[in-house]
Amino acid sequence: MKSPRMLLFLAVLVLTGAALPQDSLNFQVVGQNSLFNRGMNAAATIFQNFLYIGNRTDGSSRCGFGDPRRTDPNFGLDACPHVHPGILILNISDPTTPTVVGEIPAPLNTSGQPVGVTSRELRVWPSAKLLITMNFRCSSVIHACPRSNDTTSPFDVKFFSLKNPTNPQFISHFVPTSKAGLQVKPHEMFLWADPNEDNRALLFMTTPAIDTDPTIPNLLVFDISHVAHGGPVTEIAEGNWNNRYPGTSQANYPFDPNSPDGCGPYDCNLFVHSIGVKPDGSVTYMALEAGHFLVLDTSDIAGNKIPSGTVLSLNGKLITDPTNRPVWLQNPPDPTAVPSVFPNGCGRLDSTGTIAKDCPNSHSAVQVPSRHLALTTDEIYGTFTLNEFGCRWGWMRLIDTSDMTHPFITGEFLLGQNQLSFCGSAADTPVAEQFRSFSTHNPTVLQDLAFIDWHSNGVQAIDISNPINPTQAGFFRPTPIPVVATEDPALSAGPATTVAQLLNPDTTNPDFKTKIVMWSYPIIRNGLIYVIDVRNGLFILRYTGPHSDEVQQISFLEGNSNLGDAVDLDQNHQ
Repeated sequence: MKSPRMLLFLAVLVLTGAALPQDSLNFQVVGQNSLFNRGMNAAATIFQNFLYIGNRTDGSSRCGFGDPRRTDPNFGLDACPHVHPGILILNISDPTTPTVVGEIPAPLNTSGQPVGVTSRELRVWPSAKLLITMNFRCSSVIHACPRSNDTTSPFDVKFFSLKNPTNPQFISHFVPTSKAGLQVKPHEMFLWADPNEDNRALLFMTTPAIDTDPTIPNLLVFDISHVAHGGPVTEIAEGNWNNRYPGTSQANYPFDPNSPDGCGPYDCNLFVHSIGVKPDGSVTYMALEAGHFLVLDTSDIAGNKIPSGTVLSLNGKLITDPTNRPVWLQNPPDPTAVPSVFPNGCGRLDSTGTIAKDCPNSHSAVQVPSRHLALTTDEIYGTFTLNEFGCRWGWMRLIDTSDMTHPFITGEFLLGQNQLSFCGSAADTPVAEQFRSFSTHNPTVLQDLAFIDWHSNGVQAIDISNPINPTQAGFFRPTPIPVVATEDPALSAGPATTVAQLLNPDTTNPDFKTKIVMWSYPIIRNGLIYVIDVRNGLFILRYTGPHSDEVQQISFLEGNSNLGDAVDLDQNHQ
């Protein structure tokens, strides 16, 4: 039975769903939905007139770190219901009134309980009417889940039939497994549908492996062509390039017992985080956190030239050798050198003895359509996750790929919070430093325009027509909902320290105004832009700034697949 205070809290959630004013430039709000004020929204995907939105937490009632209910005697550790914890289904046939019409229940753990597993990533293969969900063991620290382990709450990928879009039916699941039989933890995935073969689709999947053993992959490719008809998932390729980086053969890689943080070169952070595949599949752009940016030859995969029953090794398929990669925020700034170990390398001390938290944390890498350019983003969380994180926050770069063997940075764009002058300023509050991220995350890119979810800085539109000097073309920052069921412990916690402050927040507090967590790849559909705020819900936007004609011509485009207009946009690559 819920306590009177809990009933009051749930009532507040119901009353705070009305539309709120927004802060924007060259964006108009067409429609929005607060998604039951649940908070902890994850990635979105679209099929026909339906939008599917995952969840970053689980079906438990765990109060997250920083939630004042956690220690209040009238509430307690498990007195915070995660409302509507499944995958929400919205009808978007009228973009002005997106409406929830269904929900896929939260994924279950091995005990049959909706606890410890989160529906983190979603994709749809439209021609097969197939919904793909990547499920994570969610963290007790950053996802407000009960503590669990890989056995009770395993990582996997599930498939659902969308023959009935409002009532998807489970087909099958698989645990990503390498050629050597190692079960891996998926982190990001790119859906590639073969533009030359209607019934062929592949999942490119990354996993955070810092090993140099070439049989332990940090990128795997799976054929999912037959899943919709009950067929198996088949691994067709994998790769690991860590042993190609300078210094990874040293005794102090990846761990250095003499380093203050215990890490050797590359700061325990050398792995493929995310990838972008050229629409024709011939090359793949890889964002490696401390390893920056590499280009990989995947033409054999695209051309379906892998003998049946074999797994292609991608270890020898690099186009960009790590010693020729573009380098940023590394000491020394030389791709052929071994990065210094903390405190002289990443997270090094500056001349005043303060940690200068400039660390390469490459997150996403995507091609700019029809141009010899790639766009990368860096992601930095607050100090809640690591002391070495916080200001200054990650930003975007444009990389010239005219010669993919020697790509180089041609331009970059920073907001005010990405400048060193912001660090330690009055606006760099303790709450902002600990529980926010003014950092880039996922981009969806047109020829002259990039839409980037910039975490606490909302959605940013960047004019990239001049690759040497990209400029801000617009932005959208929603006004935060006063109360949500579950705050993201690492990205939207604080400033409330009591339940009373949680129920009646001071919405004028600067730290409250930054409770914005734009996170997943923006989706462009019929000239409108669909974005998900982890905390504040779905927003459907119209962009009206420079190069808006490029947006209006798009039927469908997203940054993590080659679906819709992606192939046509890249046909005239110069």
